[in-house]
Amino acid sequence: MSGIRENNVISHFFSHREENFEYASFDKKMAFYESICSGNMELVKMFSEPLFCEGCGTLSRDPLQNMKYHFTISTAMIARFCVGSGMTPEQAYSLSDIFIMRADECTSIDDVRSVHYEMTEEYTKQMRILGSRMYSKRILRAVEYISEHLHSRVLIEETAEALHITPSYLSRLFKSETGMAFSEYVNRRKIEEATGLLRYSDYTDLEISNLLCFSSQSYFIKIFKKIMGMTPNEYKKKYRLPAYINNTE
Repeated sequence: MSGIRENNVISHFFSHREENFEYASFDKKMAFYESICSGNMELVKMFSEPLFCEGCGTLSRDPLQNMKYHFTISTAMIARFCVGSGMTPEQAYSLSDIFIMRADECTSIDDVRSVHYEMTEEYTKQMRILGSRMYSKRILRAVEYISEHLHSRVLIEETAEALHITPSYLSRLFKSETGMAFSEYVNRRKIEEATGLLRYSDYTDLEISNLLCFSSQSYFIKIFKKIMGMTPNEYKKKYRLPAYINNTE
């Protein structure tokens, strides 16, 4: 499974859906795995579903044991997707072993759900770190700060204050290590977030612009086109998953 790219899996599942039983949405699950692999916790929260819900299938008559079985499956899938996206098998499966053992010790369904959230958060964090390994600790902290504040105005002054350094020093360091100005990096991260919303949600351009705290819808469209080479609407028509097109058109 780890050798199959996400788009191929999506195409496979879309062409083989059962007609008489509504399984948990494959496209949303793929968005969930993809957001973990990209290290994007905001999207992970958006696409996460209850660990066991209608359509997931019953694996045990005992509710707690059933939840633990689903936890094991979810953890194994996340580990495999992370390996396919660059995490070492040793790290991925070591994490899965740790969390599966923790879930096995749980005595309530709520406890299992809590461990599941911690597990997805840890994999997401590790994938974000994996994508930023070439940076110094200060820039890693800056990148972390930016990722946690994408749904607000991200100012270099506030970021520098959080890192206990001056804005001018952060600006020089950021440009030196990333090759981008601080504001350019922030815009790129916001546009990355926007592409996920355009592909996997029903949000309009205006709603996404507001959600990501762009100064205006027109500025959002301008920055999106500059970075992606097309407008948000063009991107949506080209890349939105079939399930969302059918639901909204």
